[in-house]
Amino acid sequence: MTLNVTKKLIKDHLVFGEMIPGNEIGLKIDQTLTQDATGTMVMLELEAMGIERAQTEASAQYVDHNLIQVDSKNPDDHLFLQSAAHRFGLYYSKPGNGVSHPVHMQRLAKPGKTLLGSDSHTCANGCMGMLAMGAGGIDVAMAIAGKPFYVKMPEVWGINLTGELPDWVSAKDVILELLRKHDVKGAVGRVIEYYGPGLAHLSAMDRHVIANMGAELGATGTVFPSDGEIKNFLKTQGREEDWIELKADKGATYDIDEEINLSNLEPLIAKPSSPGNVVPVTEVAGTPIYQSYIGSSANPGFRDFAVAAEIVDGKQIAEGISLDINPTSRQMLTDLVQASHIKSFLQAGARLHQAGCNGCIGMGQAPATGRNSLRTTPRNFPGRSGTKEDSVFLCSPETAAASALTGVITDPRTLGKRAPKVKEPKNVSVDVHLLEKPLPYEEAKKMKLQKGPNIASIPEMSELPNHLELPILLKMGDNISTDEILAGGSRVLPYRSNLPEISKFSFEIIDPTYYERGKKTVDHGGHAIVGGFNYGQGSSREHAALAPRYLGLRVALVKDFARIHWQNLVNFGVLPLTFMDSNDYDQLHEDDILILEDIKTKMKQGNEFSIEVKGKDNKINVRHLLSPRQIEIILAGGLINWVKTTNKEAL
Repeated sequence: MTLNVTKKLIKDHLVFGEMIPGNEIGLKIDQTLTQDATGTMVMLELEAMGIERAQTEASAQYVDHNLIQVDSKNPDDHLFLQSAAHRFGLYYSKPGNGVSHPVHMQRLAKPGKTLLGSDSHTCANGCMGMLAMGAGGIDVAMAIAGKPFYVKMPEVWGINLTGELPDWVSAKDVILELLRKHDVKGAVGRVIEYYGPGLAHLSAMDRHVIANMGAELGATGTVFPSDGEIKNFLKTQGREEDWIELKADKGATYDIDEEINLSNLEPLIAKPSSPGNVVPVTEVAGTPIYQSYIGSSANPGFRDFAVAAEIVDGKQIAEGISLDINPTSRQMLTDLVQASHIKSFLQAGARLHQAGCNGCIGMGQAPATGRNSLRTTPRNFPGRSGTKEDSVFLCSPETAAASALTGVITDPRTLGKRAPKVKEPKNVSVDVHLLEKPLPYEEAKKMKLQKGPNIASIPEMSELPNHLELPILLKMGDNISTDEILAGGSRVLPYRSNLPEISKFSFEIIDPTYYERGKKTVDHGGHAIVGGFNYGQGSSREHAALAPRYLGLRVALVKDFARIHWQNLVNFGVLPLTFMDSNDYDQLHEDDILILEDIKTKMKQGNEFSIEVKGKDNKINVRHLLSPRQIEIILAGGLINWVKTTNKEAL
């Protein structure tokens, strides 16, 4: 039987179910990744479940999101995360070491392994011949405990890359081309696997750029083969012994086939406020900008910064422009300094920031009101930058640098026929000092968790009642992101380990009255929300499910869900339902009351049933896509309850 790379990885890690698309499967997880915006909750979950020691081959806790220390909340949480990493046997990446995804790629990623991360862009490490997936924090906590990760078996979308990228076109334009053609739902229920002769012209970090934004297509993961390029990358990191070859079998087939001729691509850009709103740069050329921002896990490589530095070398950025340089790892920053690229940026008038996520997650570098920001980040959802009325465009480093020089969106091809040619350093500055290794068990079990005053335990959640009468508090449209459900940024994320406080920001972008209205329903059975297609796209942060649940959310009824948010709702006991007829969406309004009778029996008898609308004659036919295991979790009121009461042997 011939297999593609994705199916080889799944077959090697399959512990439950069959490899039939749409069926629930369980996968053994070799490595986990958590970051500080989500990891604090994961560590509290490990504590709540009584975990003694990580059972994975490698688990790492990164501090990369919440680096701004305007008061004690973030530094207190950094100390908590360090103590938890020591206690539970995890690697700990200190503040300033860099963004989790490229640092993990440099130090821990291994071809042939599975990686589960409480960050939706964990899929970036699929560039290394891994099956790397994002998930909610509690799923990652279970994986740290040695338990399988359950997911629906994906289709495998094979993309045959041919040709070679022209001058001024780079890896970012490859993934933007896919988003242009297929939009933000294009890969839901799929793993994207790249193959073909075009791979010979893409470096390991180029592949990281492409794999990273598979999340923006809704993909379960992105997979590249492990070939000679990956071997060379690991060799530069002093880890050649971790390499294995992993390629698709000759004659391997895919569920969906597509070809992209790299030679035909041109500079592309995603207009506000969706990564799928992609057009050629020429279509918006001349649009004034206020900011040009280079960095993030979506363009983390040495080449991504170096080519921009070469473009601005010896020149000055346009008057009134903020050129923000956001290094992605300390190792990368050191190499850029040694090659004098940082000097080029600074002399051109750029601003240099610390290695971390920073502006990508709204932690600094927020744009001015009513001004356009050009960014190499992966997302431009409304308000994500930290400015409520933001106008963010997504582009390549070439376009960002060219535009910084002119002050308007500029096609980089106008700078000349030949783009700068950048050479990777022969000897990279491997830096292991800020990535602490796990403590030996005997030493680890003596460690105490250091909890600052902002850390609150997870409140208990009640089981699902058999009868529900739920007012609809919100009716929303399509493509509602987790940034809109619960914002990131410097105002919100410092409360990531304090559920009562972070819940105050729930849905504030959509309806600032939601918090108070939701609180009033908690003691009266809760409430429901209604949404359109692709509800919950974007970040994996489980707070977007947990905070509304804390405020009484019991049912989310939408046209369809984004994968990670759907799973997070299940994990915290919120019943995710979809319309059988999407036209029924038009029959519902805010303040309508949904009546769900004998819900426990109906869920067990089948995945389709009807619900009533109080005071109206019509019924709404709905379905759930829950497995028997997930039904038990929902009825118990969430995964923590299920583990504690009905499945104690799970840990």
